[in-house]
Amino acid sequence: MADKRDYYEVLGVDRNADEETLKKAYRKLAKKYHPDMNPGDDSAAEKFKEASEAYAILSDPQKRQQYDQFGHSAFEQGGGFDASGFDFSDIFGGMGGMGDIFSDLFGGGRRQRNPNAPMQGANLRTRVSISFADSISGCTRNVEMNLKDECTNCHGTGAKPGTAPKICPKCHGTGSVTIRQQSLFGMMQSTQPCPDCRGTGKIIEQRCPNCSGSGYTSSRKTIEVTIPAGIDDGQSIRIRGKGEPGLNGGPRGDLLVEVRVASDPNFVRQDMDIFSNVEISFAQAALGGDLRVKTVDGDVIYTVRPGTQSGTRVRLRGKGVPSVRNKDIRGDHYVTLIIRTPSRMSEEAKDALRRFDMLTGNSLGSGQEPPASDPKKKKKSFRAKMKEAFEGE
Repeated sequence: MADKRDYYEVLGVDRNADEETLKKAYRKLAKKYHPDMNPGDDSAAEKFKEASEAYAILSDPQKRQQYDQFGHSAFEQGGGFDASGFDFSDIFGGMGGMGDIFSDLFGGGRRQRNPNAPMQGANLRTRVSISFADSISGCTRNVEMNLKDECTNCHGTGAKPGTAPKICPKCHGTGSVTIRQQSLFGMMQSTQPCPDCRGTGKIIEQRCPNCSGSGYTSSRKTIEVTIPAGIDDGQSIRIRGKGEPGLNGGPRGDLLVEVRVASDPNFVRQDMDIFSNVEISFAQAALGGDLRVKTVDGDVIYTVRPGTQSGTRVRLRGKGVPSVRNKDIRGDHYVTLIIRTPSRMSEEAKDALRRFDMLTGNSLGSGQEPPASDPKKKKKSFRAKMKEAFEGE
């Protein structure tokens, strides 16, 4: 015993550490050095055993008192550390799978599911595609699936009519078996599904010829799916009771239908709002006027204000996406106005634009009025007109 480390040193705690401090210290070490976390690492396994032994002694008030008084020699006549009498499930009960690991390792056992208890069937999944317009207004779609139903020949037992399943003799109807084996930590045990009945707890000696012993038959069925207005791409619709049949009288699972919404060339959706771009002419931007705007509800007329700049965003209230839960609640439609520049212009249009530029700041920098489009009709220059205007005063 002289080569053993001090138990308090092993756990890294003070000699006055309370029960909660001991538990936290051991939990940290056990997670770090557990053999399942360090396969093939003998050093980690030894540290795990050392920490388990230290915690088993120090967490017991009577053994801790003996250890504090006599040290390791207090247990020399007791055959050393025996983990089988210690309940580790309390330490790891709140840590998900770790609690099960320790219960199995040290013989505590884990509570087994009753294989004959009613169980809900598994959920099924499928997918449908719809247009952007249908996602706004809502629609219905039909999906075809292979669905299982209780076999009408054996009524779900899986046994040939006139016979019945028998209790599995290997697991005695529990659906699981316990395997014990000697290891580094002493006697260890683990629980596994029964290999004979595959966890069902029953053996079918004569299978039903109609369902081959499964208890169910499969058939192709059409299911109508109601897609609500406002559904977004990737959202799923749950249809109760259209999944796999339950076991031992349990309810059926559900059918989850994922909805894929196609993109639209005119609209972009963001949450409950819709965004789009609309081109307007320079004349509409400068002078204002009525503009026809396409929305998911059809065309609407929007009055453009005089002097509107390119990139101006306007808001059409209530023209967005309806709420899935309340169709009376809708988002908005935001329209960005983009001034359209003509790529081709006649000479007459170009002359008119040059004259317009002269009257609005001469950004082209010509310094004179452009010639008339009709070469036979000569016009006076801008300077001449200005001179005449001053001489007439």
